[in-house]
Order: sequence, then C-alpha cells, then structure tokens
Amino acid sequence: MSTPVFDAIQSTIDGNDVVLFMKGTQNFPQCGFSATVAKILQHVGVDFHDVNVLADAEIRQGIKDFSQWPTIPQLYVKGEFVGGCDIVREMFETGELKAFLAEKGVKLEQAA
Repeated sequence: MSTPVFDAIQSTIDGNDVVLFMKGTQNFPQCGFSATVAKILQHVGVDFHDVNVLADAEIRQGIKDFSQWPTIPQLYVKGEFVGGCDIVREMFETGELKAFLAEKGVKLEQAA
C-alpha cells in the first residue's frame, strides 16, 4: 500500500544508509529510549540520519504502521528494519551490532 507518508518514509530510508526514527534529535533526544539508541550509534561511530517523529504526527504514526512495530525509536540500516531500543542495546552488548553494520557495508568512524 502506497500513501504519501509511506512514500516519504521509504524515501528517507532509501536515501540514507542508517536512519533512526526517534523522539527528538541525536543531539537533543526527547525520550530515554531514543537517547539510548542514539548514544549507542554514536559510540560505535555510525553516521546516521535522525527523523524527529515529534515534529510530524503523520510520520510518528506512519512509521509504526510502515514497520508494523508499535514503538519508537526504530532503526533502519541499508533499508532493513533492525528494531527498537531493546534489540539495538542487546546487539551492542553482544558485539552483534558492529558485525551487522560491517556486514551491511556501513562505514564506522574511528573513535578518538
């Protein structure tokens, strides 16, 4: 099903290797779960595009319908839905996240 909101979401996902649909922005997260995922991505050195769902009610509901996932944040890597805060945190803690990003060809910045 194609709707203007789904088209906008798909375009954002297609146009960026790593996209985090979150409450707030990576520099000013507005919920603890969004802050956690943004910090993890920053920690592993991923350059990611953030979408503040609080700025647009249609995107906020649309991303939940698009992914059929009920919560925010939502992480997409190279077009693939990865999951929310618990999944990303677990992948980070087990080392799976870095391996997954490498497998997808996402460049990681070297931590200073």
